[in-house]
Formats: sequence, structure tokens, C-alpha cells
Amino acid sequence: MVKSFLNKQQNNNLLWYRELLLVLIRRSLKRRYRGSFLGIYWSLLNPLAMTGLYAAIFGPEFAEYYDNSNLNYILAAFTGLVVINFFSASTAMALSSVVENGAMVNKIRLPLAVFPLAAIGANVFQLLLGTLPLLIIVTLAISHSLINTIALFLPLTALILVCTGVGLLMSGLYVFFRDLPYFYELLIFVLFMSSPIFYPPDIVPVTVRQFLIFNPILPIIESIRQIALSGNLPDLTLITHSLASGLVLITLGLMAFSRWRSQFMDLL
Repeated sequence: MVKSFLNKQQNNNLLWYRELLLVLIRRSLKRRYRGSFLGIYWSLLNPLAMTGLYAAIFGPEFAEYYDNSNLNYILAAFTGLVVINFFSASTAMALSSVVENGAMVNKIRLPLAVFPLAAIGANVFQLLLGTLPLLIIVTLAISHSLINTIALFLPLTALILVCTGVGLLMSGLYVFFRDLPYFYELLIFVLFMSSPIFYPPDIVPVTVRQFLIFNPILPIIESIRQIALSGNLPDLTLITHSLASGLVLITLGLMAFSRWRSQFMDLL
């Protein structure tokens, strides 16, 4: 009887957390796109514009690394930009989410982790409706394979895991260190430059490549490109590497956030 009651209570709590998360995601999307003409498709316009810029500047120089095809370079640059833009936007929103809602949690008892999760969730919604359909079309057009299309969701899942883990870490650290956004901008720039987004990975010196293993989004970019653009069956090694990065980071994020949570209320 007691066990049944506890299970029912736990299920009710989970439903309440889910409803709260959905409310916060809707609030975030409405706030961001109120009065906007393109709405969530602004998230697609940025990588498309940057891809055009990189293609115009670097395309003639780097096309030889992509089978002498400007189109291949454009698609490779676009997929890389989709990943880094999603990472930077979602984690930057998550970073400030707990502090921004400090006044609310001082009045109402709420699970603090829901705020960075809602920030990530709002960007996942944008990804699913804005960018993912275009990635699916590209994958089908090049690979002609339903397997590749389904496999595309695996590195994207890894990307969401990585962003969630980093978002939890950054949102927790920001409660203690209010200068963190300035440092984080530098970190995003380092990740951008150390990822082969607008340049081919073949031009990276061998002495530098050994350090790129610490870049969590690099295997995700490589896996998405291999699945969507190579025309070959999915590379399980790349998929495993990307998912492992995601699982490690989300575990670290959850552990750190849970450890620090008891100290947050005194600082919000």
C-alpha cells in the first residue's frame, strides 16, 4: 500500500516537472520570437548566410579537399555551422537561466535544473522544425538511404546530450562566478576555431590534431557529415565516439549541478 502510494506520488511529480518544463519552453520561444517575421526559421538563416560567405571566400581554395566540388564544400560548411550554432546558442541561454530566474525560485519552490533544461529544450524545438528537415533532405538526396536518414538522429542526440551537460555545468558555475559569460565567449571561439567548420580537417597539422580529441563537438560534426554527405553507410565508430562524448558530459553536468544546488539559494 505504501509502495503504491510512493509510486503514484513519484509519477505525479514527474508529470508536474514535465508540464513545468513545457511551460518554460513555450515561454522562452514566445519571448524570443514575439513580433518576429520568420520566427524559429531565423535559426536556419544564420548558418545559410554564413555558409554563403564562407563559400564565396574559401570555396575556391578549399574545394580541392572536397572532390573539387564547391557544392560539397558548401554542404560541409553548412553542417558544421548548424552544430556550432546550436551548441553556442543553447548553452549560452542555459548559462544565465538559473540566475535570471532567481527572483522566481525565491518565491516559489521549483526544481532549479528545469531552467537550463528548458533553455536547451527551446533550441531543440528550433532544430527539429528549422534545420532538421533540410538535413534530412540533403541526406536522402546524397545517400538515397533510409538507414542514413534514421542514423542522422544519433549524432544529433549526442549533440543534445553534450549541450545539456555543458548547459548544466555553466548555469551552475554562473551562480558563483558572474564573470563567466565573458570567459564562455572565448571558449566558444576556441571551439569554433578548433572545429573543421569552414576549413578541411586535412590542413590541420598533425601536432595539433592530437589536442582536438578534447573538443566534444568535433566527433559530432564528423559523424553528421559522414552520414549525410559521404553516401556511405553510417560509421559506427564515429557515432559511438559522439554518443560517448555526450554521455560523459551530461553525467558530469548532472553530478556537478546536483552537488552545487544546495548552495544556490544563498547566492540568487
